[in-house]
Amino acid sequence: MTERTTLAPVIRRAGEGEKRWFFGGGVFTWKLSSANEDIGLWEVDMVEGKWTPMHTHPVSESMWVLDGQILYRINDDEHELGAGDFVMVPAGVPHAFLVKSATAKVLGIQPTCECEPFYHGASEPFEGSACVVDFDRIALSAQQNGGIAIVGPPPF
Repeated sequence: MTERTTLAPVIRRAGEGEKRWFFGGGVFTWKLSSANEDIGLWEVDMVEGKWTPMHTHPVSESMWVLDGQILYRINDDEHELGAGDFVMVPAGVPHAFLVKSATAKVLGIQPTCECEPFYHGASEPFEGSACVVDFDRIALSAQQNGGIAIVGPPPF
């Protein structure tokens, strides 16, 4: 018989969770991490014009749009996403996105915390952050921690 570890329930109220400035733009609020479970779950607040280069992850990645408008590219296909829309991109599939509305809020979901070292290396605590976009820091974290592969420039 396999022994199963029992984890404690996790409740995060609105606005609660570890807040970090992501050097690609946006404020990440961690709702679940490796400290709680083997699921990565974070809320991200972004502003118009925030973009990502084409990239892949070693695990699937999902995004649930809570507010705003996002232009999402998967391979060569573009999709307009708005509040309530959801996208799941399998591991290894190139994707990118661009925030089209003045602000946007999404819930990011990964089925494991394998990419968590990348996100922590590519961000800093929000409190005291100058909130500078720095893609060199993202590339360095990818090189040091894995979790993402940049496969092309922004397609927008």
